[in-house]
Amino acid sequence: MILFLFLSHLGVGIIVTLVLVSREAGVKFFRFNAGLAAILIGVAFVFRAPETGVTQAGKVALAALAIAEAAIVVYWATVGRILASIRPAIVATGVGASVVALVAQALAVASDRAVTVQALTVASFLSSAALLGGACTAMILGHWYLVIPSLQASHLQSIVKVHIASMLVRVVVVAAAVFLAIATWQPGLGPSFWRYITSLAGVFFWQRVLFGLFGPALLSYLTWETAKIRSTQSATGILYVDFFTVVVGEVLAKYLLLATRVPV
Repeated sequence: MILFLFLSHLGVGIIVTLVLVSREAGVKFFRFNAGLAAILIGVAFVFRAPETGVTQAGKVALAALAIAEAAIVVYWATVGRILASIRPAIVATGVGASVVALVAQALAVASDRAVTVQALTVASFLSSAALLGGACTAMILGHWYLVIPSLQASHLQSIVKVHIASMLVRVVVVAAAVFLAIATWQPGLGPSFWRYITSLAGVFFWQRVLFGLFGPALLSYLTWETAKIRSTQSATGILYVDFFTVVVGEVLAKYLLLATRVPV
C-alpha cells in the first residue's frame, strides 16, 4: 500500500506539473516525462492492495487512475506526431482524472474518520503529489539544459518557484495534521500522537520532518538562488539531492499515515 500510494502520487504529480512547463523544453522532454509517469502509475497498479477497491471511493480512485494512465499513454504516443488538435483534451483528461484519483484515494483511506481528518487527508494527498511531481519535473528540466543548451534559464526558475510553493503548502498541511491529531486526542482513544512522536517509535516522524520538509525547504531555496544567477548545472545538482530527500520524506509520510492514521 505504501508503494502504491507513493508511485501513484509521483506519477500523477508529474502529469499535473508537465502542464506548467514551457513548450520550448522540446517534444522529447514531454515524451520522456509522459513515459515516466505512465511507467510509475503502471507499476503502482502492480502494488495495489486487494482492499484498495473494496469501498466506493476506492473503486473511483482506481478507475480515475486507470483513466489518467490511459490519457498519459495516448499523450506519450502522439506528442510531436499526430492528433495535435485534440492533445489539449487528452492533457485535460489526464490532469482531471489524476486529481479525482487523489481525492478518492484520500477519502478511501480516511473513510471512517471525521470530516476534518478526511479534508486534511485530501489536502495531504494533493500536496504530496504536487511536491513529488514538482521536484521530479524540476530535476529533469534542469538536466535538459544539457540536451538543449540554448534553453532559457527562466523556464527552470519558473518550475523551481512551483516547487517552492508546493513545499510551503506541504509544510502547512503537515503542521495542521499534527496539530489536529494532538488537539483532538481524548483518553480512551488509544495512544496519543504526541506520545508517539516523543517515543522511540517517533523516530520515523522526525526523519520525515528532517528529510521530507526541512531538507527540501533548504535545498529548494538554494536551487532558486542558483537558478537566479543562471547556473543551471549547479541548480540541477542540488535538485538531484532535493528530489531524493522529497522521495524519502514522502515514503515515510505514507508509512506514518497507515501506521498512525495521521496524514502527515
